[in-house]
Amino acid sequence: MATYTSLNDVDVPLIQDRYGLPDDVQIEPLKGGAANSSFMLDAESTRYVLTILDNHDYDSAMALAKHTRALFDAGYPTTRIVPSVDGELVTLMGTRLILLKGWIDGHVADTLDADQIRTAGSHLARLHNLPADLVPVPVRTRRLTPEHHALIPDFADQEFAGWLQTRLAEVTEAEQGTDRALTLCHGDLFTDNLVLADDGAVTILDWETISLDDPVLDLGMAALGLAQVDGVLSLDRLGALISGYATERPQICDDLGQLGTEIVHAALIIAFHRYYRHNVRFPDPSKAMIHRELYAFVDSVPTTRALAVL
Repeated sequence: MATYTSLNDVDVPLIQDRYGLPDDVQIEPLKGGAANSSFMLDAESTRYVLTILDNHDYDSAMALAKHTRALFDAGYPTTRIVPSVDGELVTLMGTRLILLKGWIDGHVADTLDADQIRTAGSHLARLHNLPADLVPVPVRTRRLTPEHHALIPDFADQEFAGWLQTRLAEVTEAEQGTDRALTLCHGDLFTDNLVLADDGAVTILDWETISLDDPVLDLGMAALGLAQVDGVLSLDRLGALISGYATERPQICDDLGQLGTEIVHAALIIAFHRYYRHNVRFPDPSKAMIHRELYAFVDSVPTTRALAVL
């Protein structure tokens, strides 16, 4: 399992020198960060976020920095990458890769209100409207690979394996004949990747899963992340997400009949990764059964016909 960086591991003088920051820099850890460690730097009332890329190699770290910078430069509501004094987007602190970003005033919340969900939906549509070649990204990497599928029959939780295989087969059949143009997709639009400002602004973070893919699958992933209440899909929240999305991308109305399939597809992807992470890669008894929490969510997704009239 990754070894995360503690406050004691941060070489503040090196950071000051590398980024041309003043001598009086205050630093404190930030909560969250399932994949990396982040800290708030306060340099004479100018704040930054220092992220230690604990789970990246140089190539993936550079890809993350370039993707984020390209989106910011295109006017998309995301964070600003702060280069070093030498113009580097990613630098080293000892053996650790580091990234410095501009601070965004706001907070992260576990639950969004309807207006915030609508704003997040409109931002997702804006992403899908950007040129697909804005920045080089991988293709369809949020989906389960053939290698992932091959692991499922050998899962120790055979009930889950059977459920997952059956549901994935249903999704595959329902997707037959679908031929939507691929767009830039976030792939992980959950509440912990949104910063909410007091004035209603919503900023999108974390581009580690950006890819070219079906925008309706990406909307389905956002429904899983933002429209879930007590473990099931909230149609009111889903309606807010769709209404916000449609303000920027009204053609979604033609695809609502397939949205239910893609919400389920997104949930199956996450269910697989929850099981694999907490039972195979990094066994954690306290999280060994959280993959089963998605049974109820999948069962709560209405038929595609019902979603088409939202």
